[in-house]
Amino acid sequence: MTWFLIALLSSFLSAFAAITQKKVLFDLNPVEFSFHLAIVNLILSIPFFFFINYDTITSYNLFILFIKSVIGVLAFLCVMTALKNLQISNALPLLALTPGLVAVFAFLFLGESLSSFEVIGLISLIVGTYILESKSLKEILFPLNVFFKSKYHHYILAALLLFTASSVMDKLLLVKLDFTPVSLTAFQHLFYALLFFIIFLISEKKFDVKRLFATKKDYIWIALISVLTLGYRFTQVVAINMSSVALTLAVKRTSVLWATIIGGRIFKDSNMLKKIIAVLFILLGAILILRD
Repeated sequence: MTWFLIALLSSFLSAFAAITQKKVLFDLNPVEFSFHLAIVNLILSIPFFFFINYDTITSYNLFILFIKSVIGVLAFLCVMTALKNLQISNALPLLALTPGLVAVFAFLFLGESLSSFEVIGLISLIVGTYILESKSLKEILFPLNVFFKSKYHHYILAALLLFTASSVMDKLLLVKLDFTPVSLTAFQHLFYALLFFIIFLISEKKFDVKRLFATKKDYIWIALISVLTLGYRFTQVVAINMSSVALTLAVKRTSVLWATIIGGRIFKDSNMLKKIIAVLFILLGAILILRD
């Protein structure tokens, strides 16, 4: 059960990272925040490079990690954009829909059958999502309208697909390509810093050196987020290395419950009881789908 405790720790760290991210995003835009966080993450990751067995590092597995990092960067930007513009108790629970999307895509495109538990899990995900996004029972189509018309919900859907691919590639890198949790964490944050720096430069209409630095207050919060981020990413990789991707993600997804309850109260989100009930349905669905 060691993997379970590590995955649960990753869940708590992820929840508190999301809450502090929401606070900083009141002052910074998603690209600006992601860039500064990536730089601090890289600085804090420097010690990891001294514990890497470089004999296992090849140009091929670094290339695969770089592709995985591109996917991770895009997913992170999608989440930060949604988190800045949506209530935290609306944005984060939708990320727990990942197992449902994986099951549906496997059924549609790979011909994989769905077990009774997976069908029940999908129904639970749908019910939870409906409760989360609905205004009232009278407006039965409101949740569908939200997903079709709200561009920030589109960012969440994009992040769901990207995070799914990223998690599968984690397992590939750790099991097939000889990366250790330490080497994966170190090089991933190196690539993240490089990619976010490029995106930051591209997003700047007029380059100003001063924009490369945040305020002292922002850096204090970013440093805290960085510690939490390194913590949940590293513990997730360790848990995946000890168990399956599916089981680890099932436990990790409980972060949305902690973030919804705690973050919702901090930021005074509306309809908290309804959202907590919705999150429980979504988590139940994810667990049922990932139970095997």
